Amino acid sequence: MADQDSPEKWTTLDRDLERLSRLESAGMYVSRPLFGMGISLLFICLAALAASILIGGQPDKLVVVVAAAFGAYMALNIGANDVANNVGPAVGARALSMAGAILIAAICESAGALLAGGDVVSTISKDIIDPSGLAEGQKFIWAMMAALLSAAIWVNLATWIGAPVSTTHSVVGGVMGAGIAAAGLAAVNWTSMSAIAASWVISPALGGAIAAAMLAFIKWKIIYVEDKIAAARKWVPVLIGIMAAAFAVYLSIKGLKKIVKIDLPTALLIGAVAGVAFSVLSKPLINRQSVGLENRNRSLKVLFRLPLVVSAALLSFAHGANDVANAVGPLAAIVAASQTAGVATSVSIPLWVMVIGAFGISFGLMLFGPKLIGMVGSQITKLNPMRAYCVALSAAITVIAASWLGLPVSSTHIAVGGVFGVGFFREWDHERRVKKMQVSQTPKKPLGPEERRRRKLVRRSHFLTIVAAWVVTVPATALLSGLCFWALNSVAAN
Repeated sequence: MADQDSPEKWTTLDRDLERLSRLESAGMYVSRPLFGMGISLLFICLAALAASILIGGQPDKLVVVVAAAFGAYMALNIGANDVANNVGPAVGARALSMAGAILIAAICESAGALLAGGDVVSTISKDIIDPSGLAEGQKFIWAMMAALLSAAIWVNLATWIGAPVSTTHSVVGGVMGAGIAAAGLAAVNWTSMSAIAASWVISPALGGAIAAAMLAFIKWKIIYVEDKIAAARKWVPVLIGIMAAAFAVYLSIKGLKKIVKIDLPTALLIGAVAGVAFSVLSKPLINRQSVGLENRNRSLKVLFRLPLVVSAALLSFAHGANDVANAVGPLAAIVAASQTAGVATSVSIPLWVMVIGAFGISFGLMLFGPKLIGMVGSQITKLNPMRAYCVALSAAITVIAASWLGLPVSSTHIAVGGVFGVGFFREWDHERRVKKMQVSQTPKKPLGPEERRRRKLVRRSHFLTIVAAWVVTVPATALLSGLCFWALNSVAAN
């Protein structure tokens, strides 16, 4: 018989404890999604309860309570999907940890929604549907509820498959589908829909082109020169100034509409002043940071980390100010329609409705955001601080250009298009340099097709999945919305 303190006894005990530990870890892994779903369900119920208390005994109280639940569900999905575009590049470049990115984004998204979120929104998103086709108040309410629910379901599905999609386009498709179901094809403003369809191509192409151009500039002015540190001291303050100018204009036009109205020429002047000021102020900081750095590419990453963190915060603030309307705009329209029994072309968003949107986006980000943040930040192509800087800058510049041209663009398409642009430029630059080396050295056996595909720097599977999701978004949400409208109308009739 083995002694009570024999090594065999403790070895057996260790193995048993290890099995229990693995079982506990597996249980936590399985229950993690259930925890998120539970918190989400609790938030939706609290939103409905708050609506029930705050609206008092007005007519159609039950309709508003259900709409509040739908709005909370949509806000959660916006946080889970859309916010990844703002912080994903910084996380992929390791300028921010996942926890740090979620904390910064949650605070800035909520601040943007509550401080600068639009207090008046169009009830017929982007003039998609002729309001006269939904003149009956009850029909309008069912259309807005169907649009809200269908958009939330589609964004939820896209998050599940790992595809960042446009929540704006989801709402547009939902409004269009409900409008067709309620008033027929003639009710759709096809001119506006054509402009939105064009933005599917314009947004990512423009964002990708600007990001690629910025990366090309950084490579040829800083990375490919002999003295990289001296080049960085010269050009990084200029690049910080460009970013400051772009974000000053971006926030002036898009992020601060509720606080102050600023036209484009004034915003450009503000951007020019901010750009010069930050370029001058950042020069001593870059000089200090570059002291003692080795003359190699890895050293340059340090100089771009702080601008990336600031850009993630600013993008999140502006996103919260603008895209919160995707969650609460239809809800505010339903609240107004239930009070007036009519259709208003624009409505004010009550504070309690805005709070639902702001907190819903933050909860959705914290509970489900890491999946899409990882996708945008590292799974499409490998990002470092320089490449992520180009993506963030392209997002701000593209929105400014689109506002000037009057084009309806998606921040999701722009940011992800920027990631694609950086990745495809890296592929082109890599092949160019390889060919140049082969010409100057002994020719080698050319790579086969399989090996060439394996060495691609942009993962084609993710590229095809995301593009397919973009193309399908409006038709899918329109179909879902039509079905939801039919179901809600049938229930109301009975």
